[in-house]
Amino acid sequence: MKKQKAGPIGVFDSGYGGLTVYKELRNKLPDHDFLYLGDNARVPYGSRSFDTVYKYTLECVNHLFDRGCNLVVLACNTASAKALRNIQQLDLPKIKAYKRVLGVIRPTTETIGLMTKTNHVGLFATTGTVKSDSYKLEIEKFFPKVKLYQESCPMWVPLIENNEHLSSGANYFIKKHVNNLLNQSKKIDAIILACTHYPLLEKKLRRFIPKEIQLISQGDIVSTSLVAYLERHGEMDQLITKHGQQNFLTTESAADFDQKSVLFLGEQIKSSLLEL
Repeated sequence: MKKQKAGPIGVFDSGYGGLTVYKELRNKLPDHDFLYLGDNARVPYGSRSFDTVYKYTLECVNHLFDRGCNLVVLACNTASAKALRNIQQLDLPKIKAYKRVLGVIRPTTETIGLMTKTNHVGLFATTGTVKSDSYKLEIEKFFPKVKLYQESCPMWVPLIENNEHLSSGANYFIKKHVNNLLNQSKKIDAIILACTHYPLLEKKLRRFIPKEIQLISQGDIVSTSLVAYLERHGEMDQLITKHGQQNFLTTESAADFDQKSVLFLGEQIKSSLLEL
């Protein structure tokens, strides 16, 4: 049997938000190589149909495979909710059986029951993630006693990507959705930020959310889960190159991506334009 060639870990997102997950992945796996792909030309995914998100996500995953990635992390809740299952079950067996695609939902739902004392958990997400009910279905598998309350926040991603999320004008949209969620249950003691953009709102959310309620960002959870996955699957870890290199692709303007990525990564990067 021909030996498979090693390559970087692929990280996919519809835009910039996945950089918050990528940052934690890189922190925990500094020697591993990474290739990040943001489909900024077709963002947002959150309001698109299941078929469209599946089509776009599969196209980007295949491109990362073509670039040598053997493992791809969907650092996007909408893609994880609407495309991951089909890619894993229908496409991977036909592409390359040894390649793997992982998402951000399962690592979160596997641990959420350990973060709540009341078994009442809230969730902020895009409309697409909420409509998919992916979190509810996955949480029921691991923690059937946990009750999930969901609130879709369609304005939050545009506010963040236009760097208006810290403005006074953003307060209306943040407070509105916080109240909508907390009014569903007085027992909520943990809230999942189920969109990778939302960690940038954490300080502002704290102005409207009681301090005793825990806010759960996904970067640390997903990165910890991936480290454990690679420890369990040494054969996959051997298929990842380890030179500490990082590269970035965007389907929109590379100059715009480089400028806005500083907001999510806290550092300057250099990306390349990918024409799909």
